[in-house]
Amino acid sequence: MSFKKNLMYMFSVVYLATMFLSAQTPEEKGLEIAIDADERDKGFGDSSSELTMILRNKQGDESTRQMSNKTLEVENDGDKSLVIFNVPRDVKGTAFLSFTHKSGPDDQWLYLPALKRVKRISSDNKSGPFMGSEFAYEDISSHEIEKYTYKYVKDENLDGVDCFVIERYPVDENSGYTKQVVWIDTDQYRSMKVVYYDRKNSLFKTLTYHEYNQYLNKYWRANKMSMINHQTGKSTDLLFNDYKFANGFSESDFNQNSLKRAR
Repeated sequence: MSFKKNLMYMFSVVYLATMFLSAQTPEEKGLEIAIDADERDKGFGDSSSELTMILRNKQGDESTRQMSNKTLEVENDGDKSLVIFNVPRDVKGTAFLSFTHKSGPDDQWLYLPALKRVKRISSDNKSGPFMGSEFAYEDISSHEIEKYTYKYVKDENLDGVDCFVIERYPVDENSGYTKQVVWIDTDQYRSMKVVYYDRKNSLFKTLTYHEYNQYLNKYWRANKMSMINHQTGKSTDLLFNDYKFANGFSESDFNQNSLKRAR
């Protein structure tokens, strides 16, 4: 093949590749971005952290809770997590167990020490507030790819960070949201902001992520998550510290008996 023909062939390949990429639909691109973000967080095994929850009413009055958190990555399914409340005394020993699934409703239980009983959270109530906060029960679950359909919207700079903006639409009819608009940074594929719309498609809440740190040279975790409820004026901050990985957790650390053992 002559140099001229070879050059023309190369240009043709590049042109066809460009046409193929440009033919990608917004739905395909949105799904691709979500999958890339998910793949980058796989393989951490398990983690633990200490949390401070700050609840703030419309007037700015604050109350604080201290919690411990454990998470177990489950192969071919969603994560398992256990949240234990330590402070103040009126919620001490309260524990929340969540099994996230790739398809179908998640399994969630709440242990109430005052009643000494485990209460199962109905899938119909997943949009309810988690322990009086602005985070719903469904917000506490891990965001599995299969839980949503997706659509790429645009690229946008958010506070100096280049981001993809995608919309994700919950598959579960019991979700409290019609859609969520997510800003994902184009470099590390970390979630930077999520805007939630309620079942009437009205602006509901905004979640922002702050102060990311990297662990094990791969996994990014935000030190602060802030949820603002635009309809009530209330807000909740989650402050994370003392992240640890490779704790050796097993399935037996995440069952209803572990709820009752929580201290």
